Amino acid sequence: MTPRLDRWTVDLRQGRVRTRTLDDRPQEFPRVNEALVSRRHRYGYSAAAAERSLAYQAVDGTAPDGAFANALIKHDLLRGPSEVHRLPGGAAASEAVFVPSDPCDGRAAEDDGYAVAYVHDPDRGASDLVILAAQDFTGEPVARIHLPGRVPLGFHGSWIPDA
Repeated sequence: MTPRLDRWTVDLRQGRVRTRTLDDRPQEFPRVNEALVSRRHRYGYSAAAAERSLAYQAVDGTAPDGAFANALIKHDLLRGPSEVHRLPGGAAASEAVFVPSDPCDGRAAEDDGYAVAYVHDPDRGASDLVILAAQDFTGEPVARIHLPGRVPLGFHGSWIPDA
């Protein structure tokens, strides 16, 4: 089964669940602004996925890069279009975690912040931490931090502001 972006709406009164496909492109690791989890939100972020079944065939639990693809997707779940940030050929992106510009600003736009993702750089044999401005998603990264080794693409993360 190809991973796709679906919305599930749970009607507790009627005891029903409605499923609607929002985007049928292969993708994984959907995320939203953490402040809006389980609440109405406009934007979502996901990593393009090429051959998901490859991720489950790994003997050592490490998903091969072929299970992922070289793009991140920002979905506008209210108006419908999406933006794709393409990465260099051969690169493989994990999930994009949203980091707000100012977590204390309750009036900031929902996408006022950054999409942060680990990206495997096959030329270096290591990972980069790629930081995209969420409001300029298709633009050049704000930063690309070269890490000394590879971060497995199944590694999941969350942003917790310093309190």
